[in-house]
Amino acid sequence: MIKFSEIPYSRPDIGEVKAEMQRLTDELKAAASYEEARDLFVRKDALARHIESVSTVAQIRHSIDTRDEFYDGEVTFWNRAFPELQEYLQMWTAALLESKFREELAAEFGDVVFLNAEIELKTFDPSIIPLLQEENDLTMEYEKLLASAQIPFMGKVYTISQIGPFKTDADDEIRLAAWKAEGGWYKDNQEKLDRFYDRLVEIRHEMSQKLGLSDYVELGYYRMTRNCYDRNDIDKFREAVRKYIVPVADSIRRRQAERLGMLYPLSFADNALMFRSGNPKPAGDADYIVDAAGRFYDALSPETGEFFRTMREGELMDLLSTEGKEGGGYCTSIHDYEVPFIFANFNGTQGDVEVVTHEAGHAFADWMNRKRIPVETVWPSMEGCEVHSMSMEFFAWRSVEDFFGKDARKYLYSHLAGSFMFIPYGTMVDHFQHSVFEHPEMTPAERHAEWKRLLGIYMPWLRLDGDIPFYADGEGWQRQHHIYVMPFYYIDYCLAQTVSLEFWAMIQEDPDNAWKHYMAYTKQGGSDVFTKLLENAGLASPFEEETIKTICKKADEYLTAFDLTGIE
Repeated sequence: MIKFSEIPYSRPDIGEVKAEMQRLTDELKAAASYEEARDLFVRKDALARHIESVSTVAQIRHSIDTRDEFYDGEVTFWNRAFPELQEYLQMWTAALLESKFREELAAEFGDVVFLNAEIELKTFDPSIIPLLQEENDLTMEYEKLLASAQIPFMGKVYTISQIGPFKTDADDEIRLAAWKAEGGWYKDNQEKLDRFYDRLVEIRHEMSQKLGLSDYVELGYYRMTRNCYDRNDIDKFREAVRKYIVPVADSIRRRQAERLGMLYPLSFADNALMFRSGNPKPAGDADYIVDAAGRFYDALSPETGEFFRTMREGELMDLLSTEGKEGGGYCTSIHDYEVPFIFANFNGTQGDVEVVTHEAGHAFADWMNRKRIPVETVWPSMEGCEVHSMSMEFFAWRSVEDFFGKDARKYLYSHLAGSFMFIPYGTMVDHFQHSVFEHPEMTPAERHAEWKRLLGIYMPWLRLDGDIPFYADGEGWQRQHHIYVMPFYYIDYCLAQTVSLEFWAMIQEDPDNAWKHYMAYTKQGGSDVFTKLLENAGLASPFEEETIKTICKKADEYLTAFDLTGIE
C-alpha cells in the first residue's frame, strides 16, 4: 500500500486534458453501439478520477501548511483551471444527455447520473468563468487569513484552533478572556472579512443573473445538487425546527444555566460550558484517541476494522493542530488510489474524538463505495454524506468509556444535547444565507443586524449584550467558513443530524439492528437521491414533521431523565 507521503504529485497539462475531453465528447456523439458509448463513459470517468485525485493531493498538502509556497501555487493553479475545464465537462454532459444510448447507460449506471447531469447544466456558462476564478481566489484568501491568525492570550500566541480549549475552560475568567481574545482577532480583521464577503455576494449574484436564474439561492441549490427537494421544503423544515426543536433546546439551556449557577439567558462564553467542573475531555492524547478508535472500529464490524487499519497504515490522517495549518476538518477522496483522507485539528477537546468518528464516518462510506462507476456516485449529495458521519458519532457510544474514561457520562449527556441543539444553529446559518442572497444589496451592517435578529429566534438562550462584542454585535457568522466557501451547505448538517438522531434512538433499542440499517444506507453510496436512499434503508425523512416531533420527544425524555448524580 502506498502511503500519503509517497503519493507523487505532477501538474497535468490542462491543454491536453481539454483536448482529451473534446475527443471523448466527439466520439460519444458519433458512437455507433452501446459498447462503444459505454467504453467512452468509463474512459471519461477514469480521466475525471485522475484530475480530481491530483488536485485533491495538492489541496490536502496546502491545507496542512498554507505557508508552503509550492502547493500554494498549485492550489492557485487549480482555482484557475477548474472553471476552464468546466466548459469541456459541460459539453460532455450535454452530449451524454442527448446520447441515443442514454437509457442503456442509465439502466447500468443509474438514473441519478442523468438527473444530476441535468442540474449541472444549469450551473455553468462560459461567460461566468472569470467570476468562478475570482470566487475561488477569494475563498482561498479567506481560508489563508483564518489559518494565519495569531491570537495573543495569557502571555502566549495561539491559532484559532489552538485557542479552542480555553473557550470551554471551567474557569469563568479564563473562558471569557479566551472568547474576547478570539473575538478581538476577528474584530481586528473586520474590514477584510466584510470586503471578502461583499465581493463574494456580488460575484454569486452576478453569476445567477448571467445564467438567467432568479437569484443565487436558485443557483446555490443547483450547485449543491438539490435533486429531491427545494426551498419550499427547507422553509417547512425551518418552521418545524422553530416549532418543536427550539423550545426543547431552550429548556435544555435553562437547566444548564441552573446547573452552572449562571443567569439565564447565558453569555456566549457560559453557553460553551456544559458542566461546572468542565466539559468532557478525552482519556488520552492524540495517539491514545487513534488507538481507541482502532479498537472501536475493530469491534464494530469486519468492514470498519479493515477500513481503519488502512487509514492508519497509509498515513491517511493528518490530525494535529500546527502553525500555518488551515482550520477545521474534512474528509476527501484520492480516487486514483481508492482511499479517503481525513484532515483535522486536534486541540485536546471532545471534538478530537468526534473527528475520528465523524470524519471517519465519511471516510468509511467512501471506502465502501470506492469502486463505483461513475465517480459521481461514490458519494451521495452532501446531506446524504453527513448522515454517514453524524450517525457514526452515535455508534461510537459503545466505546465511550475507552474514549473518555471518567468523563464518559459527561460525554453521553453533552454529545446528545449538543447534537440536538446544533440543529437550531445550523438552520439559522441557512436562514441567514437565504436572507443575504435574496437581498444581495445588504450592507455589512445590515447583514450583522440580520444575524443578530435570527439569533433571537433560533437561539433565544443567548444574551446579546456587549460582553463579547464580536459575537454580541451579530458578527459571529464570519467565523463559519461554510458561509464564505460553500454557500447553502449548512442545512445539509441539520437534515443529516435529524436522521442521525433517528439512528441514536434505534441504537438505544437494538444496536445490531441499527447497524444493519446503517450499512443498508451506506452501501448505496450515491446511487440515488437523498430521500430515496433513506427510504431504501428503512429510515424516516427529515422533511416529515412527525420525524422532528419524534426525535424531540425522545431526546428530551432521555436528557431530562439522565442521571447527573456525582457530576458537578
